[in-house]
This record gives sequence, C-alpha cells and structure tokens, in this order.
Amino acid sequence: MPEQIVTLENVKKIYKTGDTTITALDSTTISFETNKLTLIMGPSGSGKTTLLSILGFVIYPTEGEVIYKGKKVSELKESDLATLRLHEIGFIFQQFNLIEPLNALENVMQPLILQGIKKNEATKRAKIALEEVGLVTRMYTLPKRLSGGQKQRVAIARALVTSPSMILCDEPTASLDAKSAESIMKELKTLASKNKVVVIVTHDLRLRQYADKVIYVEEGKVSDAIRNEEDYK
Repeated sequence: MPEQIVTLENVKKIYKTGDTTITALDSTTISFETNKLTLIMGPSGSGKTTLLSILGFVIYPTEGEVIYKGKKVSELKESDLATLRLHEIGFIFQQFNLIEPLNALENVMQPLILQGIKKNEATKRAKIALEEVGLVTRMYTLPKRLSGGQKQRVAIARALVTSPSMILCDEPTASLDAKSAESIMKELKTLASKNKVVVIVTHDLRLRQYADKVIYVEEGKVSDAIRNEEDYK
C-alpha cells in the first residue's frame, strides 16, 4: 500500500531583492507517496524547481511546514538535514553530474564512501546497483566513453545505492534522445513500484504517460490541472 513519506503544509517560498518581492512558490499543501511516480510540470520559471528543492531539503520554505516521515524538517539542524539528504534521498540531474576522472563503479560508490562505508562493502553495493540498471559490463568505463543514456543510468545507480526512500529528478531526460529517454522513464517507473517515492520535474508533456500523479506549477501556483498546454512546447 502507498505510504505518505513527505508532506508540505501551507508551504510558501518568497525571495526579496531590494524592494522587489518574488513569490517563487505560493501557499501549497501536498503529499508524496511511495509506489507512485509523480511528475511536477510547468513552463520555465514557474516554480517547479523551487518545489523540488524544498522537497529535497535543499532550501527552507519562507512559510509553512515540510514533514518527512513524521518529523518537521524546520526543527532539524543543518547537519541533520545533510545526513537526511545523504541517507534518505537520491538526486538525479539533467547533466548527470558524474565525476569525470572516476569510472562508473567509482562514481556509484561515492555516496557510500561519504557515509563511511568500508571500501569493500561500498564496491559490492555499487556493483549490485549497476547490475540493476544493466551496466555491470561498463562498470570500469569512464563517463566520457559512455552514451547519454548510459551516463543517466550510472546516475540512477548512484541515486539508488544508498537505498533512499525518495528519488528526486530534475529534467532527467532533457539531454537524451527519445529512445534513451523512454528507457530511463521505464526504469524510474519500476523504481517507484518498489516502495519508493519518485518525483520528476519536467516540462516535457510526453512523459505524462509514465506518471501515476501529475502536478502542474504555473506562476508559483500548484494545481492538478494544466492551464495552457502551449507554454510547455
């Protein structure tokens, strides 16, 4: 059964520059559950990346509460938030963010090394993660010798290796061709079915077919209904 992992209660994010006030995210109440792939969609500058950053405990909301597994995030120290991000959240980015001098295996091992896991155990877990995304034969390959789709699968393995409860993706298919994008979305869909929260920020309407839930963000306002489909093209 789906389980609520993170909830936003009346969350708002406001930025002030001089006399200018910008509401990046208007008052929002929403929950994210396991076993569901959720898309956050909206045109550029709509506030969807702000919403993802709040979900990932990267930024604090100006107002409201973020509750993760029953705990109010606002009550946690920055060091505790860093630990939470390291152990509980897997991040996947548009540009992969792989470390170029390291091979695929070494890239996937990095979160475990940061956790203080011994090298032998980290290597074992990283190999299993690469096997799960079909890249065990490329584990010693440097990023520059991998295709875009393969790089993104390494990034997925890196996000998975710590067994996080939540996987947050920022435009994970934007740098990929159609075939690779389809493959990545199917893998993310499978991950969601394994008791994970998978949240994907995108402006690509074609990804809606993979979603269990779609959230639209326009001018900082969150809804479940798209207002202007032309803005997404």
